[in-house]
Amino acid sequence: MNMMVRVPAHGELRRQSRIARALGSPFVAAVLEAGDRQLHHGPRTSDLVRNWPDDPSAAALAMRFNAALHALARRGDIPALSALYRSGHGDLDDVIARTLAAQDGFIARWMQTPTQTNEVARAAAFAAALMLLRRETGMPAELLEIGSSCGLNLNLARYAYDLGGTPAGDWDSPVRIRPDWRGESPMGAPLEVIDARGVDLNPLDAGDPGARARLLAFVWADQPRRIERLKAALRVACAYPPQVDRADATLWLPDRLAEAQRPGVCRVVLHSMVLQYLGAANRAAVVDAIEAAGMQATDARPLARIGFEWTPARDEVHLSLTRWPSGERRVLAVCHPYGDWIDWRG
Repeated sequence: MNMMVRVPAHGELRRQSRIARALGSPFVAAVLEAGDRQLHHGPRTSDLVRNWPDDPSAAALAMRFNAALHALARRGDIPALSALYRSGHGDLDDVIARTLAAQDGFIARWMQTPTQTNEVARAAAFAAALMLLRRETGMPAELLEIGSSCGLNLNLARYAYDLGGTPAGDWDSPVRIRPDWRGESPMGAPLEVIDARGVDLNPLDAGDPGARARLLAFVWADQPRRIERLKAALRVACAYPPQVDRADATLWLPDRLAEAQRPGVCRVVLHSMVLQYLGAANRAAVVDAIEAAGMQATDARPLARIGFEWTPARDEVHLSLTRWPSGERRVLAVCHPYGDWIDWRG
């Protein structure tokens, strides 16, 4: 049963501002608060926010609004907005009011398209789970990711990690990920991915300047380390383009799971912060496809599912691992939504 609490759309910017502040982004919080006060300067945007037809929280409505402003700031079309984002200080209400008046159409159009976040720091959680799988199965992994966006997580074996003092990955990589680690450090194991493939309704190409600009706009402006890490991951993706198919995951995943699996390889379905964007029927279809494939798994051809998702109540982000043929499910960690910290329980 879906226990997600629906927040009225007219309060979503204020609600998300409190979350942003709690997550250490006071500038983003202030932008959302000012945006809520000044929405009336952008009639199309205001109408969209106040009459959003679905769950605004699940749709990340406030993050779409924030990213639209960040995109405009990065483009430089409104000098006062760009200056505000560079400095992090100024008269937010005045600048955002003028931006809404001048760019109402752009902001409303941006908000009607899905979020495109590909937060690379979440790969540390996946890496820790894959290392655990490697120790338990003795096998390398074959990855299938749903909601891949630009496919940056498919390159996770090309990144360098410090997981609570445990090194992992490729230490020659320009992408270096060191989350604040809580709990015991994971035991070391090879991070070996022999194949990786993903799916997205609207996959982004790391070589496309527009796609890069869109991804960077969704990173919070007062978190420069995340921005630089994303830029480095995009450079890796240009050198090693991930395979992301343009398709509906509910159709793509059963086909991939039905393909012959090599013995001695653990097939792994990955997903991070994507289930909330699927309707109940599509979520059920994805879960059913994985569980049906799990019923066919053997010790020689195991299947695993690794999820990095909000709980149904949206009060915690859990890193979960389910393995077949046993069907055992474990919560390996509670995580920061963007991977800044990992509370390991694995």
